[in-house]
Amino acid sequence: MSSDLALRVEGLGKAYTIKHHHHDHVTLAQVALDRVTHPLRRNEREQLWALQDVSFELNRGEVLGVIGRNGAGKSTLLKLLTRITQPSKGRIDLWGRVGSLLEVGTGFHPELTGRENVYLNGSILGMTRKEIDRQFEAIVDFAGVEKFLDTPVKRYSSGMYVRLAFAVAAHLETEILLVDEVLAVGDADFQARCIDKMRDVTTAGRTVVFVSHQLPSIRSLCTQALWLEAGRAQHFGGVEESLREYLEGQARQFGQAQRRPGMSGEVLLDRAWPDHTHFDPEQSKQIHFVIQRAKPGDHRCFVSMTVRTAAGVPVAHCDSVTVGTWYAVGADPVEGSFSLRTPWLRPGNYTVDVAVCNAGVYDEVYQACTFTVLPALPYPSPPSSDVIDRDLVLPDYTFEVGSVPDRSAPGTAGRDLTAQGGW
Repeated sequence: MSSDLALRVEGLGKAYTIKHHHHDHVTLAQVALDRVTHPLRRNEREQLWALQDVSFELNRGEVLGVIGRNGAGKSTLLKLLTRITQPSKGRIDLWGRVGSLLEVGTGFHPELTGRENVYLNGSILGMTRKEIDRQFEAIVDFAGVEKFLDTPVKRYSSGMYVRLAFAVAAHLETEILLVDEVLAVGDADFQARCIDKMRDVTTAGRTVVFVSHQLPSIRSLCTQALWLEAGRAQHFGGVEESLREYLEGQARQFGQAQRRPGMSGEVLLDRAWPDHTHFDPEQSKQIHFVIQRAKPGDHRCFVSMTVRTAAGVPVAHCDSVTVGTWYAVGADPVEGSFSLRTPWLRPGNYTVDVAVCNAGVYDEVYQACTFTVLPALPYPSPPSSDVIDRDLVLPDYTFEVGSVPDRSAPGTAGRDLTAQGGW
């Protein structure tokens, strides 16, 4: 065995038993009556594998990003690694002390002050009193709650609470650190500091397992990536390769006809995929697609694309018919493409819904494909945090000097803001 090995997982699996009740009883009398009248009836049990046959190895100093949809088994994997729950099968070998940031704020008591909670939470997370004393100033400085350190945390805002909780957990002195989605909390400035802290942790030679839906963070921080789907490992390897497999897999899965709503079905979307998995904000986002007929005949249709943020907020809805493009679908599949040039999209993850339509909707696939916009902003100077956190898109704009129009000229009507009363 290599002396550099920090973590090894072999054939890991976790099963849960789900009970199905035939009847919902409200009172104890109903339960007793049911036992008397149906003495042989038993509740049905179903075994659910939250994780199955997962294997990988990590060396010291490597950072593993775990990706996958909700319910894929990511959090279950971290709970097994931290021994919160025991595996149903398989083996876990760890070389070094393990620290975890699974649920930020776990172990905080609302009646205690921030100072008292630092020591309480640090102890729960495995830090000794000496370690907490040594790290105390760094923790408080990172959280930015110096003025309120002796105030009960029940009076903290949610942002202050989260900052202090993350600060305690982030200063754990462990060889292996397990992180579950904590970089998605707080404001933009705090998230940036969290990412910087994570970089410090990884450059210090500590091994990290990092679960996140934020693919740019995975790309920036990790050296390896593991894609989980329905509890099974679909791909383990380099970050770029794993992200590409994950995004292409998402597109294939959402393209399955049996997952779609009940449309008329004369024409079906065969597949859709982005030109690249990652775009710069000002890049044209090109989506390719293939449509084919599912019922006899020749069908004329247009294609509709809806681009949404990761939170599901629609950014742009584009119909090919609006720009005069129709598709004639016969015996052979038809290929097409869609290009979104503006607006510039702010950094983050995006999904694309695709619908094939005519008088009605032939087919519609939600989240037919996904792509990520990188945080390389297209401005010569850094914009304000509002542009990244609040605004929906990045505008393409200019300002000019020395070109004030004549207010008396036609078409330049405006109000004189220097006049008394202003607007």
